Amino acid sequence: MQRTTAEGRGTVRYGPPAPQPGLPVLPELTAVLAAAAWRSAPEPAGGGVPVRAAAARHWGRRGLPTDPDHVAAGPGAPALLLALLGAYGGDVMLPRPCPAWWTPQVRLLGRRAYHVPTPAECGGVPDPYALLETVRRVRAEGGDPRVLLLSVADDPTATVPPPELLREACEAAESAGLFVVSDETWRDTVHRPVPGRSGGTGADVVLSPAEMLPEDTAVLLDLSGALLPAGWPAAVIRFPGTPRGTWLRARTLDVLTATGGFVAGPVAGAAAHALDEPAAVAGRSASAAALHGAVARAAHRELLAAGALARPPQAGRHLYADLTPLRSGLARQGVGDAMELEDWLGGRLGAPTPGGQRFADEPVAPRVRLSTGPLLGATPEERLAALTATDPLALPHVRDSLARLRSVLAGLSD
Repeated sequence: MQRTTAEGRGTVRYGPPAPQPGLPVLPELTAVLAAAAWRSAPEPAGGGVPVRAAAARHWGRRGLPTDPDHVAAGPGAPALLLALLGAYGGDVMLPRPCPAWWTPQVRLLGRRAYHVPTPAECGGVPDPYALLETVRRVRAEGGDPRVLLLSVADDPTATVPPPELLREACEAAESAGLFVVSDETWRDTVHRPVPGRSGGTGADVVLSPAEMLPEDTAVLLDLSGALLPAGWPAAVIRFPGTPRGTWLRARTLDVLTATGGFVAGPVAGAAAHALDEPAAVAGRSASAAALHGAVARAAHRELLAAGALARPPQAGRHLYADLTPLRSGLARQGVGDAMELEDWLGGRLGAPTPGGQRFADEPVAPRVRLSTGPLLGATPEERLAALTATDPLALPHVRDSLARLRSVLAGLSD
């Protein structure tokens, strides 16, 4: 994370980036982008037919039949979410913790963001009862909550909400008259996906609110989650196939046009190719998810062995640690809250460890997001070796990274 003495910790532009894969770009995607480099014009607002049709096919394979005319593309999820919220209006309900970039989007529009605690089992969705009570209280105080923003594979907690909890959250949203925006950026990074749902083997079922509330859910997908490098910004959003969905898409395109939120032509070509998931793309996505899952589970074991708390990571390239049980050891190091923990732990590990305050969590709680990318190695060659290894945890550079984490945590023990 970038930071300056003058700017301090609170400025949006110095916030934490999304966890990066730490892997070289897939050569097939580089070739597709290079072949489209002659395109000098951007895509039309909302994306051209090829990228929207590819997105529709992508969702169709996941049990969400989609018409390309109900899809819009933009230069990354933040641009699309800003346009959607600007078009829809009203205040926004969010889980606590939530991705670092969500709350600034709401506040940038002059709207109010209300954070609701998540259930004990997972992050990504609000506790249904707390959601209903918070909406009731906010409306009684003159607020205007209209949207619930949630995620089915969560940053920062790296968890997947159980189907029954997701359904209860959706039922609560429906009861409260909230429109749901489901950020599914990390859906295809599930470490142990179920066959037919995300393309692998295991037991983590990922459902979408659009399956439960088809007329009241928009689905947001940033391709940097599983398909494209972050430096090629592209995202897509699926609107309900209803008159209101058509109206909302049109309003969203108005905002994208006014703000110049167009996808670059060559990137749109690469995005369409990636969304169709040819063998090389699907294989890289599955291999990367398995690699990050193996390293995340190893890091999780180190955290628990040291006495820290963390939910078992299920998706993404990170995990979320609560070092509250190690408060006395942290106090010896002069660490008293999440902001100080961010600086101290990041300095010891040599990698960004954004504190919970960045994710709308309680600043006094010593919580951090740890990314698995830096644990894969220091060079592209080392990280690629981890991707192709039968047992990445046996590689010397991966062992050394985990040993450094173990050593830092051991220094906090009583």
